[in-house]
Amino acid sequence: MSNISSKPVIGITCGDLNGIGIELIIKTFSDQRMLDQCIPVIYASSRTINFYRKQLNEYPLNFQILRDFQRLQSKHVYVYNCWEEEVNITPGQLTEAGGQFAIRALKTAVDHARKGWIQGLVTAPIHKANTHSADFPYAGHTGFLRDAFEVPDVLMLMIADDLKIGVVTEHIPISEVAAAIKEEIIASKIELLRKSLIRDFAIEMPRIAVLGLNPHAGDDGHIGTEEKTMIAPLIQSLRQQGRMVFGPYSADAFFARAQYRHFHAVLAMYHDQGLIPFKSLTQEPGVNFTAGLPIVRTSPDHGTAFDIAGKNQADPSSFRQAVFACIDMLRNRVAYDESTRNPLKKSELQPE
Repeated sequence: MSNISSKPVIGITCGDLNGIGIELIIKTFSDQRMLDQCIPVIYASSRTINFYRKQLNEYPLNFQILRDFQRLQSKHVYVYNCWEEEVNITPGQLTEAGGQFAIRALKTAVDHARKGWIQGLVTAPIHKANTHSADFPYAGHTGFLRDAFEVPDVLMLMIADDLKIGVVTEHIPISEVAAAIKEEIIASKIELLRKSLIRDFAIEMPRIAVLGLNPHAGDDGHIGTEEKTMIAPLIQSLRQQGRMVFGPYSADAFFARAQYRHFHAVLAMYHDQGLIPFKSLTQEPGVNFTAGLPIVRTSPDHGTAFDIAGKNQADPSSFRQAVFACIDMLRNRVAYDESTRNPLKKSELQPE
């Protein structure tokens, strides 16, 4: 088994079979330099990989079929066959099979992660329209991963450059956002963000900015009261506990005046409040990270892109960055865990 501090084993899920996921995977791991950083295990089927590999001749991906995780070796790309049956692949088309087999790959990878066979997980995009079902009652990866790893809460955190933005609510209608904003939920997300900044990003004393829900952060209660009655008192309470949490800030002025540069991370109240400035301000490709899981899970900051699927037009930059981010955070976790394991008692440090 791999030494995480040198080359972690990273599970790579294929995403929707008819999207750009497998193209991104082939383009990323045909570069031999990636194999200096990790041991990739692609969750799909060799037939599916070969279908796309034939269309991408300039990206020579060589892989081995993986049957025994005890036999993993460095400098190899592995494919774990999550199914044997023939699947009709139609790039750019939203089909039932494209989503069903994407979920089969995801569930297999998560099962292996829970067994400790892989240390990190990078997920290619899926589409809600063909994955949501009785067997997968989720809007995306995040909720499924929370339940699969049996953790009480997770945080969707977008990372790029020096900008990190988490969101309290994720993929829900804007009409439901205000009702979903509760003090205990905000408190949970702040704590997840704080712990992640320390352990995953090696930031010893993280400074966190919290945005208001309403325009002008409520304008002292004239444009909504959530800030005055809930968000500001919570921040004050956390500050009294020694947490470096500040706000609530008016979202428009906060980003327009580049106040985010004074903080290690920002917590937005809802999806577009955080992701619009994130995607507008970042110069490098963004990465979606799920904080709060026992493993490191990242993904690119885009969707299935059916409009360009199968056309050799997909840019692998965000996917490649997701792999690098996963590796970096795994190494940070190892360093943090080693530095905090079995600390000496104060009495042991005092001379006799």
